[in-house]
Amino acid sequence: MRVQVLTSVMHHPAQDNEVLQIAEKMHLDSDAIIINQSDCTGENRISFKDNTIVMYSFPERGVGRSRNEAILRADSDICLFSDEDIVYEEGYAEVIAAEFERNPKADMILFNIAVEESRKTYEITSRKRVHWYNNGRYGAVSFAVRCNSLLASGVTFSLLFGGGARFSNGEDSLFLKEFMQKGFRVYTAPVQIGREVKGDGESTWFDGYHRKFFYDRGVLYHYLYGCMALPFALRFLLVRRKRILGECSIPQAFRWMREGVRDAWKKVL
Repeated sequence: MRVQVLTSVMHHPAQDNEVLQIAEKMHLDSDAIIINQSDCTGENRISFKDNTIVMYSFPERGVGRSRNEAILRADSDICLFSDEDIVYEEGYAEVIAAEFERNPKADMILFNIAVEESRKTYEITSRKRVHWYNNGRYGAVSFAVRCNSLLASGVTFSLLFGGGARFSNGEDSLFLKEFMQKGFRVYTAPVQIGREVKGDGESTWFDGYHRKFFYDRGVLYHYLYGCMALPFALRFLLVRRKRILGECSIPQAFRWMREGVRDAWKKVL
């Protein structure tokens, strides 16, 4: 069973040695498609550890757009979404393939990626099916999906949410929701396949707990949860209150989230 990493990077020259550096830094040990958000256009193809790594460079921006470009070019059994700051564990491709062989019903399996505690949104501790009410915590870098199921679903990443888009983040949660709504089955696996190693660059979506952060999340929760958006907004704030309180009060944050939910509901964004 062939695994192919689909990753998004930024600001790399369209050169073979750049592809090699990315592959080495990420510890890639499978085929990969790299979408490079750059000021140039090009295609670079190298062989790395007997695998094929291809980088496509485009001037367009946005993580959702990059992931969609990678989906269009995917040709493996299993696709694994990724970012440049993910470093994979040795043998990750074999581990992922084994989980799909273990669970033939799974169209997608979510895996653990180690991150620093302040950025942690989930930890998978058991094998179970994912449902609509608990799908909002997983990032795209945890997604491994059967390529045939992905292409059959027709699901793509939103261009309105995520790094480089109008609204801060949430494209991964919306992707997961739509994929499951179309009848495809998603499960978890308590297996760590990599870790996040943050660089010196600033985040493209998170720069503090301020009005835009909470307003954008309110918009996202409307599309994720519909009439249950406000209860889920309150749950979000209570779970993260220790992180938020240093920058904003919980009542104020809830007002901003409610404003985002209301504007999305009324279509006055």
